[in-house]
Amino acid sequence: MVGVLTREDAPVGRKRILSASAVAQRAEQLGIPVIKASQWSAQTAHAIASLGADAAAVVAYGALLPQEALKLLPHGWVNLHFSALPAYRGAAPVQRALMAGETTIYSNTFLIEEGLDTGSVFERDSTPVGDEDTAGSILNRLAETGGELLLRTFARIAEGQTGTPQTGQASYAHKMSIADGRLDFNEPAERVLATFRGVTPEPGAWCELAGNRFKIAALQRGSHETELAPGQIQLRGKKVYVGTGAGELQLVRVQPAGKKVMDAPAWARGVGSDLAEGKVVLA
Repeated sequence: MVGVLTREDAPVGRKRILSASAVAQRAEQLGIPVIKASQWSAQTAHAIASLGADAAAVVAYGALLPQEALKLLPHGWVNLHFSALPAYRGAAPVQRALMAGETTIYSNTFLIEEGLDTGSVFERDSTPVGDEDTAGSILNRLAETGGELLLRTFARIAEGQTGTPQTGQASYAHKMSIADGRLDFNEPAERVLATFRGVTPEPGAWCELAGNRFKIAALQRGSHETELAPGQIQLRGKKVYVGTGAGELQLVRVQPAGKKVMDAPAWARGVGSDLAEGKVVLA
């Protein structure tokens, strides 16, 4: 590795302390030259050219490289993308795939070209979606295996191999928003759970309770059959359940408005008689 390109230092935390990116910090620890640039410029191009790189790996860049950048390196720029291209091109492939109910999440490397995530694919891998998985856990897992995927890709490039053109139906994974995190308990339990997985931890799952935002930090499957109405809460033993349009789900950890994240049973016991009388409904 001859160098790293990452964003410029930015304010972090409540005190807004100017800090280098995690990529820059790790590169500096390893003694790797770092170029910091939040947007492309002639200065950035010159700094990259001076490194003498043959190819570059792009991970979570979040923007399109200009045409001049694509021509800068002899073997181009290789992107690590977390979907089975051409499905889920764009900013939030893992999140959107989980929200759609996908049970396997893919990762692949491809050669960047002018189009959005349209280049030829070199390597592909996959991971199953477990019962406890969320977008956060899947992204962490794919980030760990992505390094090996990139190593195999550059080995292929060094041998003069090229990627395989994408085929199949293309789809686009739009950037996530806070609105995406709202859970609709009128939907079947599996649909609600799929949405929860896709928006956790960011932008976060939420609904409303008495007109206030009610965040859900952990959610699991419940019974396929229930007498609970959509959004109705019930404490049974040491577990808290919420009804949906078909089936019920178990609330594990929640965050009521103005409070910290807590175990759902502790919250439910604090609500008291209103819960027992069926007056607590999430909407």
